[in-house]
Amino acid sequence: MNRNFAQTIRLVLGDQLNPQHSWYREARSDVVYLMMEVRQETDYVLHHAQKILAIFAGMREFARQLQEAGHRVHYLKINDPANRQTLPGNLDFVIALYGARRLEYQAPDEWRLDQQLTEYARQQEQASQPVVCRAVDSEHFYTQRAEAAQLFPARKKWLMEQFYRHMRTQHRILLDKAGKPEGGQWNYDQENRQSWPGVPVEPADFRPRHDHSALWAEIVAAGVGSFGEPNAAQFPWPLNREEALRQLHAFVQHALPHFGEFQDAMSFKSWRLFHSLLSFALNTKMLSPAEVVNCVEEEWRAGRVPLAAAEGYIRQILGWREYVRGVYWANMPGYEKHNVFEHDLPLPIWFWTGKTKMRCVASAITQSLEQAHAHHIQRLMIIGNFALLAGLHPEEVHRWYLGIYIDAFEWVELPNTLGMSQFADGGLMATKPYVSSAAYINRMSDYCKGCHYDKKQREGETACPYNALYWDFFDRNREKLAGNHRLGMVYRQLEKMDATAVASLQTHAAHLRRHLDSL
Repeated sequence: MNRNFAQTIRLVLGDQLNPQHSWYREARSDVVYLMMEVRQETDYVLHHAQKILAIFAGMREFARQLQEAGHRVHYLKINDPANRQTLPGNLDFVIALYGARRLEYQAPDEWRLDQQLTEYARQQEQASQPVVCRAVDSEHFYTQRAEAAQLFPARKKWLMEQFYRHMRTQHRILLDKAGKPEGGQWNYDQENRQSWPGVPVEPADFRPRHDHSALWAEIVAAGVGSFGEPNAAQFPWPLNREEALRQLHAFVQHALPHFGEFQDAMSFKSWRLFHSLLSFALNTKMLSPAEVVNCVEEEWRAGRVPLAAAEGYIRQILGWREYVRGVYWANMPGYEKHNVFEHDLPLPIWFWTGKTKMRCVASAITQSLEQAHAHHIQRLMIIGNFALLAGLHPEEVHRWYLGIYIDAFEWVELPNTLGMSQFADGGLMATKPYVSSAAYINRMSDYCKGCHYDKKQREGETACPYNALYWDFFDRNREKLAGNHRLGMVYRQLEKMDATAVASLQTHAAHLRRHLDSL
């Protein structure tokens, strides 16, 4: 008889670190929780060192807490000789080891993992000694996978604003007693677009610090590839739910009051500004979106933060995050292959080093390499903006975003990058391409001050590359974009330009695209 017998194996993935899941209400002797660090997951794209460290450290801490609570845990470390380094291989090994007759797993958020486990379950059903496989809900999101798609069954275009209002109404968030939006408006975005003059000062970084040097040595010894700064000795990301909650409460107290007005601002002097940096904790499920939203709403109702700040932050979680997930599941598989503009240029070498003369791009990419984080406007209007204007291959851009950011899991990253940032889906995600010349960057940041390039020039050796690339992008994509009602002003301006001037801009833009590595 197998002394290690367990009737059921429950699989816990690296982004399912939620101790409040109903699985853990009672410790059962016939259940073993399986967690694994596998090359399958470290290697499918090249990941930032901090991303690998944070997930592995969080998983090990979660396993420790489960064991302390009396649960049985089988944990396969990256260097464990028994580790098959794939999800199916380890499932086969552990199921056989315990003689289990049942496998349960929380529904994965990424399509590739969902398909892998669905196929594994199908094979088990057909085996001579079948193992019963059952998927359960992760108990994290407000919505089910298909809920957004069901909300727009007859519409050619999805609009996040409609989805957001539906969610506010359904969950009674920031509504008055009559069911109307507090303050009389659904959206205060117009109040949340200020540049940051340097005051109020950026709050202190209240995140915990951990020494993960030994874990980093294990990862390196196992041969796992990565890029970016590991910062292992002073690691700043939360290990568990308790630390994530402290980070949430520090954010609402010290940063949320100013988050709204400066959420789109960028500065060479500050990479955090008033952002929460909670996306990693949310996307690994240490925190639930509902408790974050409720906490922010309570701060407004207590009179401690402006309504525009509370609404702006809640819109990111209740609106955008849930909406993006709906877009992802409605368009997979194959969404990553969309390329409406047929862009095909490889990423410039400075995507991996940050060494470019464009001060805004150098700042955003260097920060990303050092911190594994950049806020949404840096991702969209600096890095993504350049990638789209220059014609970089959208799937390469997607894989870079998926690897470099600590909060990047495909369900949330792919629609944001391919759809919102690169408009590669032709408008399934966004109503227009989000691109700009240097004027927007100068208005929202201090990046242009001291830059090698002149923000006002369109052509010449020291002209800001964004300017020529901007006009060239719209000129060469007239057929696809001129009919977009949100771009009418752009094309009216383009029509007023002298044909010789447009041709000269085209020539300069073509030169820039041929020499991206040297910008």
